[in-house]
Amino acid sequence: MGGYVLGFQEIDRTQVAVVGGKGAHLGELSRIEGVRVPDGFCVTTDAFRRILADAPSIVDQLDRLSRLNPDDRAALRAHSAEVRRTLEEIVIPDELAAAITGAVAGLGDQAACAVRSSATAEDLPTASFAGQQDTYLNVVGTAEILRHISLCWASLFTERAVTYRLRNDFGHRKVDMAVVVQRMVFPSAAGVLFTADPVTSNRKVSSVEAGYGLGEALVSGLVNSDSYQVRDGEIVAKTVATKLSALHASPGGGTREQPIGPAQQEQPALTDTQVVRLERLGRRIEAHFGRPQDIEWCLADDEFQVVQSRPITTLFPVPEVDDEENHVYVSVGHQQMMTDAMKPLGLSFWQMTTPRPMSEAGGRLFVDVTRILSAPTSRAGFLDMMGKSDPLMGDALRTVLDRDGFLPSVPDDGPGRQISGVEPATIETDPAVVTELIGLSEDSIATVKREIRTKSGSELIDFIQADLQELRRILFDPRSHQVIMAGMQTTWWLNEHLREWLGEKNAADTLTQSVPHNVTSEMGLALLDVADAIRPHPDVVAFLHEVEDEDFLDKLTGLAGGQEARDVIEAYLGKYGMRCVGEIDITRPRWSERPTTLLPLILANVKNFEPGAGERRFEQGRQEALSKEQELLERLRALPDGEEKAEETRRMIERVRTFSGYREYPKYGMVSRYFVYKQALLAEAERLVRDGRLGEREDIFFLRFQELREVVRTGRADDELIRQRKEAFKSYETLTPPRVFTSDGEAVAGTYRRDDLPSGAVVGLPVSAGTVEGRARVVLDLADADLEPGDILITAYTDPSWSPLFVAITGLVTEVGGLMTHGAVIAREYGLPAVVGVERATKTIKDGQRIRVNGTDGYIEIL
Repeated sequence: MGGYVLGFQEIDRTQVAVVGGKGAHLGELSRIEGVRVPDGFCVTTDAFRRILADAPSIVDQLDRLSRLNPDDRAALRAHSAEVRRTLEEIVIPDELAAAITGAVAGLGDQAACAVRSSATAEDLPTASFAGQQDTYLNVVGTAEILRHISLCWASLFTERAVTYRLRNDFGHRKVDMAVVVQRMVFPSAAGVLFTADPVTSNRKVSSVEAGYGLGEALVSGLVNSDSYQVRDGEIVAKTVATKLSALHASPGGGTREQPIGPAQQEQPALTDTQVVRLERLGRRIEAHFGRPQDIEWCLADDEFQVVQSRPITTLFPVPEVDDEENHVYVSVGHQQMMTDAMKPLGLSFWQMTTPRPMSEAGGRLFVDVTRILSAPTSRAGFLDMMGKSDPLMGDALRTVLDRDGFLPSVPDDGPGRQISGVEPATIETDPAVVTELIGLSEDSIATVKREIRTKSGSELIDFIQADLQELRRILFDPRSHQVIMAGMQTTWWLNEHLREWLGEKNAADTLTQSVPHNVTSEMGLALLDVADAIRPHPDVVAFLHEVEDEDFLDKLTGLAGGQEARDVIEAYLGKYGMRCVGEIDITRPRWSERPTTLLPLILANVKNFEPGAGERRFEQGRQEALSKEQELLERLRALPDGEEKAEETRRMIERVRTFSGYREYPKYGMVSRYFVYKQALLAEAERLVRDGRLGEREDIFFLRFQELREVVRTGRADDELIRQRKEAFKSYETLTPPRVFTSDGEAVAGTYRRDDLPSGAVVGLPVSAGTVEGRARVVLDLADADLEPGDILITAYTDPSWSPLFVAITGLVTEVGGLMTHGAVIAREYGLPAVVGVERATKTIKDGQRIRVNGTDGYIEIL
């Protein structure tokens, strides 16, 4: 058949570049024993390239297409239609037409065929590109098959396919098109089989959808389908739909929708026995490909035929373990307010920093809590802590525990109390402890900065490895832990007792406004001071509005007031420049590396605030806390045993104000140290690039620390490994990590289980008391924040880098977070009503809507 046409028997999964994703999978499927695939062949990408060569204008057309904005629908529609017209009008050359005609004859001259697009960028492990190109069913006759092959080539440039590639940064010229031609199957039923549950990701549950007639109607959503869930060869859930119509082949070619008679409408399209048989077939295909599959099937004469199998790309990966036992994992990112994928160097630094073993999956870290949940004492303490800090995580864990036999029951071995954090903090209320801990950390960071300057090569790697032990010693200093626990436990004590004695909800939220030593809230107020220094200089303000390059600080000095502006920004960066969004990942660009990140925040402060706002804001919070304290103590004194209750409460308020600000400091110290390491490692990477040992400086981000050690030692980097890691990271970025999941791959969702909410309210966890109404601003990227006074910020998560925005808003709603995560702590500090842990908040609440946030009871109303 030559280079233009290949039969399925000549094709395997390695030939995606030749026959596209669909073609390669069909060729591979036809090799699996016991799997029936309708006969067929592929028109190869060589044929497509030959067609392009006959259209010289196509190169210019594709270049124009590549420069389009994916949001410019009108331009996309016009330009993609032009490319399609060009391809459809090309006459297929004689030798290509002859090769195709010969292959069609092999299927039987008058055989009806399915003609299906098969792009080289589809059904990939990292991106499905599903539904981007076209399929034509029941195409009869050689001339019609040739015409539909041309339509498939052209369908590479449908508006939806072009938009998808532009949005995914996938070049139009990087994709070729093959075409699959298959003998048509006329099925009694057809549908889709997922060998993992596409909703929960459970790898042990298969999901079957089935309908009458051709599967195309079901896949495209035109008809209702029956659905089944199968586990271990048994149907565990079944829904039979009312099926009003089905898609069938027309005698002369093409398809038509036909009504289903009343007697058949409620009948299942498959018998239970057939469903179980289909599931077994799916497991065989899954085992062959080595990962869960999305399989399209047909049933004709009681025989299943497979017309497609592709990897399910939306499943969150499962950590690899050495045993067959059940495991339960909790997300580290949800507790650290950083649910984005991390690069390998970032993952390895975090694993070297934390004392707890962590499993990796999908570019995120998880803690295996199986043993903690299996022992009664550790389980109770852990669930108590989780219930307080992240109720959705706590509820998901209880859901798993309610399943008989999923986890073993083991005797208590003591580690539970350590993780639960419920042991009482016994430290005395002494402000000197906090200042001493901060002083020790700052001295230690200054020492690292001084000593690392002289290190390079393997000596630098050894130095960082050794200094990580010093970082851990400071981070996990027992006194530091006692201070943090004292702040948290005192918060719980105040909220619990003042609610019981006075009916006062979340009293600690007001009492902890403007506490000393909160480095994260100080950072937000300090940016108001930066705005104060810049505001009087209109030339500087105008210049900053136009800045695009990171070297803008050097250009400031030529402007009136420019030197002062530069000094104040550099001083801010000197103290806070190691921070950034997702800062626990050492590879993320810091504010000192990209100072333009801060400009929208500074300019918003210049516009929205009066001079002295930072100091006034802090003092206002302090006075509100003081006033609340006096009010509560007066009310307590009027109770039975009032003096005693008032005195105990006064001591607790002093304690919470002494210790709660420090909660933010250890992370600040850690991130400061990370930045020192990062700058030294990037300098080392530059040397490797200069010596031709490394492609580019940032390639080190895709190596684990020990792998980087080897590259520095040997001067050799594995370019293919780095390329694979970059590809994997791209795919991980598209995934949403679960809070809790099991070794079966099941993402277990928790709920709040509350029935005390107003109708239509959106529920979350109350973390900062008060009620506020305002305009919702949905912000997914800090750089896109365009806030005005009175706005309520809606976002996925807020780590410390978001706190400068908090000065400009009146309320906060996040999808991720708990009682003691950074956003909650800073919201209380600034007196902002806040609700966190709101599932899908950024999709449920629309930008610009007027909403009411109830931070006392934990819900949002859309007004």
